[in-house]
Amino acid sequence: MSQISYKDAGVDIDAGNSFVENIKPLVKSTKIPGVLGGIGSFAGAFELPKGFKEPVMLAATDGVGTKLKLAIDSGIYNTVGIDLVAMCVNDLLCNFGTPSFFLDYYATGKLDINIATAVVAGIAEGCIRSECALIGGETAEMPGMYSEDDFDLAGFAVGVAEKSEMDRVSMVRAGHKLIALPSSGLHSNGFSLARKVLFEKMKLNFSDDFNGKPLIQALLEPTNIYVKTFKELKNEIVALAHITGGGIVENLPRVLPENLRAEIKKDSIKVLPIFELISQHVDSDEMYRAFNMGVGMILVVEDKNVDIVLSKTDGYLIGEVKDGKREAIMI
Repeated sequence: MSQISYKDAGVDIDAGNSFVENIKPLVKSTKIPGVLGGIGSFAGAFELPKGFKEPVMLAATDGVGTKLKLAIDSGIYNTVGIDLVAMCVNDLLCNFGTPSFFLDYYATGKLDINIATAVVAGIAEGCIRSECALIGGETAEMPGMYSEDDFDLAGFAVGVAEKSEMDRVSMVRAGHKLIALPSSGLHSNGFSLARKVLFEKMKLNFSDDFNGKPLIQALLEPTNIYVKTFKELKNEIVALAHITGGGIVENLPRVLPENLRAEIKKDSIKVLPIFELISQHVDSDEMYRAFNMGVGMILVVEDKNVDIVLSKTDGYLIGEVKDGKREAIMI
């Protein structure tokens, strides 16, 4: 009677081992003080940073949504890893957490070493931009769960904050100004709607020209990472809101007390061309709920610190905090 191997069932252990060898230099490139050991153990290790009076560990997890589908269909794999890191570390910042390390989960129907390596190269690049370390991850080959060409990603970021600095909501006051930090594009939200509009409704192609470059390149532009900006301006920022799914109207209220509202001057928002294209077939209110509209992060800043924040970023004023029920309104 013939015997069946794990490889016959669709799982190639040797390919997995080869992949680990491929990514060791990528992981090493992200090493920062605090990393203990390397990959290959059962868990990654990171020493708790010194200098905190009451250190609190923060954790965030996310994926890249159906942006991943565009990466798979276009065969462009080296940017979604940056998105994966960005979506996690940008969230940590909103609780005044400094990212320390990152882990990833890569699941696929059949492991393609070249594709997986390209994805992890993007993750490593995202970690370098975030000044945090990639200390581990998991690769799962699951035939029958995914088709051979499909894969999925999840990311996990851990950082540290000073306990006394975490409650930003209580520090927000009427009169504080709102500064927008630009996004690079869609970031990693709203792609199900974008794909439906651009490719089903408008019948566009990946290679179609958009502002002098292929449309797919504009869509896969990686998410901005705001870690370095946060570190430089931490003492001048009252609070931060990461503008992801739900847009400004749903994310900005998360940093407001019950008795304050954010008034956004809609005409001041520097809407990116990709959103203007999509908006040809989507209602304006729906656009502002599904997309960031060109705003990746909003900083709440005291009036006295506005000039220094503007001078050290590419940000711009979009509104103010005022008395009222907790909400973000466009005026």
